Amino acid sequence: MTERTVAYTADAIRAAEAPLLAAGRPLMREAARALAEVVADELARTPGPVLVLAGSGDNGGDALYAAADIAGAGTRVDVVLTRDRVHRDALDAAVAAGAGLRDASDICGAHSDHVLVVDGILGIGASSDSRLRGTARAVVEALLPVVASERVRVVAVDVPSGLHPDSGEADAAVLPAATTVTFGAVKAGLLRGHGPRLSGRLVLVDLGLEPQLRRVHPAVTAAVPVVRRAPAPWA
Repeated sequence: MTERTVAYTADAIRAAEAPLLAAGRPLMREAARALAEVVADELARTPGPVLVLAGSGDNGGDALYAAADIAGAGTRVDVVLTRDRVHRDALDAAVAAGAGLRDASDICGAHSDHVLVVDGILGIGASSDSRLRGTARAVVEALLPVVASERVRVVAVDVPSGLHPDSGEADAAVLPAATTVTFGAVKAGLLRGHGPRLSGRLVLVDLGLEPQLRRVHPAVTAAVPVVRRAPAPWA
């Protein structure tokens, strides 16, 4: 029998993270290290170059710090920034480790030789309106046929970009993930609406939010399997 999985709203998860962040816990680096380990597991099955799509918020920071770990392990990593604004420290770490910056037009106009896409465009910060626009939308729409052909797999960071983290609503511009690595707690939108179709295998990185989350009611409970993973230490 499949274990019942509980999921929470974006607001509840942000509130649970707040005291840990205030205490100086490096949640982004821990999350990124765990994300990089999941990507390494995927690459062990099918080695090849990795494309990282990084947005402007914490989701992009997670993806870029993971890019630094992946590139540092010897894998070719190409990074496309979907916004001019970016998590600068994370980008510097990725470039210092050997990741290369690519223009979005390169991805939109040419066949990709990547075997894996790390989708770090939008996370739970997009809870008011999760739809992709501008460069992010153009890149995702260009990659959709390649993903549909199964020539490349997608690892989503926290939630697939364009999927509403609470309701599971989504339009057509979302990359369906083979694996979604979600941090701290399962987001309600992964279990609702289009979430189960777009999220693939769920990997939950335990960041120690349970004491705070016990004080709130889950937004949804469903019989959905989740792989639980301890946070990767970072120093």
